[in-house]
Amino acid sequence: MAKQVDIIALGELLIDFTEAGQSKDGRRLFEQNPGGAPANLLTVASHMGYSTAFIGKVGADMHGAFLKKTLEKEGISTDAVIEDPDYFTTLAFVAIDESGEREFSFARKPGADTQLTKEELDQRLLSDCRIFHFGSLSLTDEPARGTTMEAAAIAKRAGAVISYDPNYRASLWKDEKTAVEGMKSAIPLADVMKVSDEECLLMTGAATYEEAADQLLAMGPKLVAVTLGGDGVLVATKEGKQRVQGFKVPVVDTTGAGDSFWGGFLSGFLALHKKVEDLTQEEIARCAIQGNATAGLCVQKRGGIPAIPTREEVEKQLEEVTA
Repeated sequence: MAKQVDIIALGELLIDFTEAGQSKDGRRLFEQNPGGAPANLLTVASHMGYSTAFIGKVGADMHGAFLKKTLEKEGISTDAVIEDPDYFTTLAFVAIDESGEREFSFARKPGADTQLTKEELDQRLLSDCRIFHFGSLSLTDEPARGTTMEAAAIAKRAGAVISYDPNYRASLWKDEKTAVEGMKSAIPLADVMKVSDEECLLMTGAATYEEAADQLLAMGPKLVAVTLGGDGVLVATKEGKQRVQGFKVPVVDTTGAGDSFWGGFLSGFLALHKKVEDLTQEEIARCAIQGNATAGLCVQKRGGIPAIPTREEVEKQLEEVTA
């Protein structure tokens, strides 16, 4: 039986207050941008024409209402987004340096996203998706940690492809050792996994990205994509590894770059209607090129969701590659 939802994501839905110049008195100004890694990824998939749904919790406040409205505008179902009057919507303040790299400061002690419980999960929805995606920010605190693992297990039993992104934010963990243990704990559940260059070395202690990818594959995933910033991505399966070059573009803000890459990659995968283990190296490369094109467009704008390109923009970028 065909699944009703192409991609479901669970996790943080938050406001990125992104640095946006200075006031006339010289004080930094911050722009309200809707974001959160799982929501960024779903926005890409929605733009590419796939049905999407978000599972998570926001505060019953102005920020939570703004975030729900944003997802709805992007075509993402919010039926499973809960507004909790007891906790405030998580906020992230993002400073950007000259190269577009970011420094984060979170208001999340606790944030509403960490308070999602197992009892609040929509099990019917979780059993009716082609891909279930989650990241590690929902693994930092209970009850969200146990809820995330339960949701992934429900979706996996129902036949979904499980996608995982160990999106490391040092300030949200007690220490580096705890972070590594927490991020690694979810890897055995994953069928496909996106990880940054820094994260793969942190979690494995490997000397090279290729060695790190091998170690991660040994923990359970069938495919691991190591993002390499402007250099593109290393994609590894048990059948082989390949590097796919990124697009050389002017970088304004790297917020959402990895999420948009992975959203583009997974959208390409969905179009193939194949099992992960049946993908050819050529098909994997095509998915990676689409991911790189999506990310290259995203980093040319500020913010998370507002920077996600349209399907037409991605297709135009891809046409230029093949022309």
